[in-house]
Amino acid sequence: MLSTFQNAFRIEELRNRIIFTLLMLIVFRIGAHIPTPGIDGTALAAFFKAQEGTILSFFDMFSGGALQRLTIFALGIMPYISASIIIQLLTVVFPYLERLSREGEAGRKKITMYTRQGTILLSVIQGLGIAVGLQSMSSPDGAPIVISAMSPWGFRMLTVITLTAGTAFLMWIGEQVNERGIGNGISLIIFAGIVTDIPGAVINSVRLVQAGQLATLALAVVALVMVGVIFAVIFMETSTRNISVQYAKRVQGNKVFGGQSSHLPLKINSAGVIPPIFASSLLAFPATITGFIQVPWVQAVSGYLTPTAFLYNFLYVILIFFFCFFYTAIQFNPVKIADEMKKFGGYIPGIRPGRKTAEYINQVLTRITFGGALYLSAVCVLPVILFTFMNVPFFFGGTALLIVVGVGLDTVRQIEAFLLNRNYDGFLKKSKRRTGMRSLRI
Repeated sequence: MLSTFQNAFRIEELRNRIIFTLLMLIVFRIGAHIPTPGIDGTALAAFFKAQEGTILSFFDMFSGGALQRLTIFALGIMPYISASIIIQLLTVVFPYLERLSREGEAGRKKITMYTRQGTILLSVIQGLGIAVGLQSMSSPDGAPIVISAMSPWGFRMLTVITLTAGTAFLMWIGEQVNERGIGNGISLIIFAGIVTDIPGAVINSVRLVQAGQLATLALAVVALVMVGVIFAVIFMETSTRNISVQYAKRVQGNKVFGGQSSHLPLKINSAGVIPPIFASSLLAFPATITGFIQVPWVQAVSGYLTPTAFLYNFLYVILIFFFCFFYTAIQFNPVKIADEMKKFGGYIPGIRPGRKTAEYINQVLTRITFGGALYLSAVCVLPVILFTFMNVPFFFGGTALLIVVGVGLDTVRQIEAFLLNRNYDGFLKKSKRRTGMRSLRI
């Protein structure tokens, strides 16, 4: 592993890309500590502490704590992600966007432009909502969050401009990393925001052990569980179900085409982290709304929707299953895949081309999607299990773990490609996988 890192820095282009990526991430972390004007930081911190388990704490995780401090990067990159998902879903609905997605580079540039415009629009709406909401909020001890010296609309306009500019700058950083750095820029920004909480969790655990509030054996068991879960996530994220495809021979003139075997790889977790993100967002909204309504029965409902409650996790798993199948259905069209295979003379051994092939692909896709949904659900409810049965003082697992492992694997693969192109051994040199994926039978 050490020699691999040395080889990575011997390649000038790769070394420059890695350094550029690290510098951009440092800029992101600096901006995450520059506060927005007009805010009482102490009152805001007390307010967020009382809102743990709501959508505010959920978004704060992706911003690396910037939302809790209401810095210039408080919105983080979430508006861009939301705009990207919306555009992707609309591509299936509107024929114009579907045609753009098929026009190559020109169509991709237009879709990127629409995504940027949607990001700015969502940032303005969210920034205005945050500004208006903060003006009516106060800390648990009654201290106002917004400094009273500022006029209402002056604070709103200043906050909207600041937060929108911060999100636009983060979007620019992500695109620059894509072009001049290594890895996916947007994903790395989220990755950097999440991993900043790891040192604090480790220090807090050590302090609890020293104070006698957490047994050393329990911490060792948790560490082993963490290592095992990380390996399991890596295994599942790199696993595919390969469907054998045979191509018939075709004679055109004096040349013979086809007559070779291939395979159709289907990822076990084809939906990625989209299902947990959507499910968490939907469940966090009711918890956030009920937190502001001081009515006994509403507060009782709010208690059932906390992340450690059984009802919350039951609904969480159901929503993860729903979004897994929904998002997979959007990404894969078995009928279209079967038609493309038939067009180029491909067929699955033992399956008739056409409708039977589409039914077989749909059957396989349904089985592996069910397995992927089970895997996502297990990882996402793991924090509650550790907290309930082992009294772990920090949340390990869930969406954050999936993002961190997924981004890490993607970045390693890109570095691997650079090393292999220069005839260097990569990170996966001892792997027996030919395509970087592990084949499973489900």
